[in-house]
Amino acid sequence: MRHVLPLLLLAFVARAELKTDIEFAKAGGTNLTLDAFAPEGAGPFPTCILVHGGGFMKGDKASNFKPLLGPLGKAGFAWFSINYRLAPQHRYPAPVEDVETAIRWVKAHATGYKADPKRIALIGESAGGHLVSLAGARAGADTRVAAVVPFYAPHDMELQAKLNKTTPLWAEALFGITDLDGAAWGVLREASPITHVHGGMPPYLLIHGTKDDKVPFEQSLKFQEKTKAAGNVCDLIPVEGGTHGMRAWEKLDPGYKDKLIAWLKTTLAGKQ
Repeated sequence: MRHVLPLLLLAFVARAELKTDIEFAKAGGTNLTLDAFAPEGAGPFPTCILVHGGGFMKGDKASNFKPLLGPLGKAGFAWFSINYRLAPQHRYPAPVEDVETAIRWVKAHATGYKADPKRIALIGESAGGHLVSLAGARAGADTRVAAVVPFYAPHDMELQAKLNKTTPLWAEALFGITDLDGAAWGVLREASPITHVHGGMPPYLLIHGTKDDKVPFEQSLKFQEKTKAAGNVCDLIPVEGGTHGMRAWEKLDPGYKDKLIAWLKTTLAGKQ
């Protein structure tokens, strides 16, 4: 009989588990929630915080990262997919502050989800890529992570706005910008991850389709150049012929997932 309890505990620890709609904060009258996955085994496991895209105005934790969730879990990663406040109801810096709040929450609750707070990678796509890139660049002691992976991210908001002949919808929704004048360029510059690049940043991995017509591949090239010049690690996986969005890559080059996981394992291994 004395062996029953340890066996039950072992079975509980070993089971993979997914929990959804966990509230991690309340901000601006909004309940912020996340989904959490813990792999099979005792842990603690290397951990990913996933931040969805959607032009800062839409998107959801449960849908945008579907191509990655299964592979990350099978590779032995714990993951947390988060929601954040959306524009125009909530303007900058609300979304990046929500990402930072999520980092603090995951660190504080890591034990309960078999996550390793010293081996956290931020992963974001599109608008979410901008948010994780910015959070990684401006991190303090309580929000610093071990790695940052932006997918097809607009690191330079000035450059992104110049793609449009008129004020882009995201600029008006996120910043309240109605005219691209001198003051507007200053706002966009301050909100750009590339502005905040400095030495001592965590390792970055940029993943970007070379034929992206929404966020030009040039965004990743310029960010990599400046980040490496500051003395940081900044790798780049180009998806040849890839357009905007990882779902479109599944038939084109599904190997990007294996490359991502290999990079994460190598990068986070040194943080144990």
